[in-house]
Amino acid sequence: MAKGRLIVLEGIDGSGKSSQYRRLCARMEKDGIDYNHIVFPRYDRESSALIRLYLSGAFGSDPGDVNAYAASTFYAVDRYASYKDDWGRAYEAGGLFLSDRYTTSNAVHQGSKLPEEELPAFFEWLSDLEYRKMGLPEPDLVIYLDVDISTSLERMRRRSGGAKADIHEANVDYLRRCLRTADKAAAYFGWLRVPFLKNGQERDLDEKNEEIYQILLEHLKK
Repeated sequence: MAKGRLIVLEGIDGSGKSSQYRRLCARMEKDGIDYNHIVFPRYDRESSALIRLYLSGAFGSDPGDVNAYAASTFYAVDRYASYKDDWGRAYEAGGLFLSDRYTTSNAVHQGSKLPEEELPAFFEWLSDLEYRKMGLPEPDLVIYLDVDISTSLERMRRRSGGAKADIHEANVDYLRRCLRTADKAAAYFGWLRVPFLKNGQERDLDEKNEEIYQILLEHLKK
């Protein structure tokens, strides 16, 4: 049976990930690339019920009130349901998929709850849980949008328009830990980084998109 390809776009809140994801989808469609798009978590599906409870603060107002391993399973179950319900057959038939977030987000957000010396063991546990025991596809390429904390917070503030933040977004110390953990995860897993800033200034949206798109095209040639 043919194996598909899975490309993941990853980045913390305020990294511009969603904007870049939409632009990538539009460019791939314009260029006639046959692909499928998936986005996690799937907040509109029943499989995300525990995620929604967790982020709303039902299990505690601080992200650390739910440990990294327990919270990771909430997101893993949603991905498993998605694979079984929505895209597994197309992937196994050789389809190309572009995903906004994936297991990679657990590595960043849940790994940030752990001491640095425990991260390699957590990363391995996470990979074993989702890719081997659950049988979910492992990404062929992860593009990580690398942003600093000040830019992230400012962009989140502008984006929110005063809306209530979830327990991840509202905790600045947690977001700082996420950035440090993302740096470790990118090195551990070999993610390709795309910096948000250039010479201390925010890069043009189109410039970043061109870099990301060229990375994607080069990967597809392999």
